[in-house]
Amino acid sequence: MTDVATAYSARAAEYVEALGSMTAVHPSDEQLVDTWASMTSGRVLDAGCGPGHWTNYLHNHGVDVYGLDVVPEFVEKARIAHPSVRFDLGSIDAIDEPDDSLAGILSWFSTIHHEPSQIAIPLAEFGRVLRPGGTLLLGYFEGTEIEPFDHAVVRAYRWPASELSAMLEDAGFDIIETHHRTARDCRDVGALLCELRTR
Repeated sequence: MTDVATAYSARAAEYVEALGSMTAVHPSDEQLVDTWASMTSGRVLDAGCGPGHWTNYLHNHGVDVYGLDVVPEFVEKARIAHPSVRFDLGSIDAIDEPDDSLAGILSWFSTIHHEPSQIAIPLAEFGRVLRPGGTLLLGYFEGTEIEPFDHAVVRAYRWPASELSAMLEDAGFDIIETHHRTARDCRDVGALLCELRTR
């Protein structure tokens, strides 16, 4: 993911200005994350946290959460903006956590740049670090087939819910809920709420 990190580093300030606060979040996304957080008890990772607005939001709602991102500029800005919250520099492809150590993971559009041949890597990591019964909430761009598109920063992928669900099931997850949102002049987005099966 070196190319992705480099692309985001080059446009970090622009990204933070446009999307780096909760004012840019769709109300239904906020409600979905609230519902997920309310059913999660224990330590949580905001995987691919960007500038940290979701991490801080969860922290302010009493969640034991920390953020992880591969873009140094995002981590630096998150630490400055939210000094009471922990932010680590690192990749979701190799999470620095022991097996079975987390209660929940928020992966909010953090896997959209993974090539289809590589997306199993972070999904396997999520499954490794979550304890059995732990939950994953994964946001993504939805489409009728797996296909790349010209994201504003760097190439990203759309996924059908069925295809992404199958990948998650292969990684040890059961799908609890599937969400799909369409809006005029916006890309279709989806979210999958998953629970890690007992090993």
